[in-house]
Amino acid sequence: MSGGRRAVFLDRDGVLVATEVHGGKPIAALTLADFAILPEAPAAVAALKSAGFVTVVVTNQPEMARGNVDSATMDAMHARLSQAMPIDAVYVCPHDSGDGCGCRKPAPGMLLRAADELGLDLASSYMVGDRWRDVGAGRAAGCTTVLIECGYDEPERLEPDLTVGDVAEAAARILDRDAAARASGERA
Repeated sequence: MSGGRRAVFLDRDGVLVATEVHGGKPIAALTLADFAILPEAPAAVAALKSAGFVTVVVTNQPEMARGNVDSATMDAMHARLSQAMPIDAVYVCPHDSGDGCGCRKPAPGMLLRAADELGLDLASSYMVGDRWRDVGAGRAAGCTTVLIECGYDEPERLEPDLTVGDVAEAAARILDRDAAARASGERA
């Protein structure tokens, strides 16, 4: 959608919420007790929101399809997330890799749905994630992509527009780019 509002799409696990890494692979929390928000996330999301971005969480949660997390627990996790930081919407793909859905990242379905439902301009939006799937979804949707480099052992790699160390750095880089774009647009 052109002419809509700007957004920052945020993956959940490894971006806003801590993950355990086993064998080079990130493992998401399966219980509310293990669901730990990263300390830098609330201020980073608040800064993006204050700058006028719509903040949208887009998260693959295949453990739902596998029966390891129920929808009530997932809802409680997202309620906790929304209480800790200013998030406008949360979109969840509850499918597993083999389900062939259009919402599981790297497919752009969650971003496209959010753009349609929330009136977002994907070309002026960002996708922040910690895995190549996030970069792929952002690229497919036409967003600027930001990878939080966590050193995961993943065979597939897509080159992001920006690489950062955590969500605080992601927010700072997005805000810097936004300020530069606005300054150059004001001079034009």
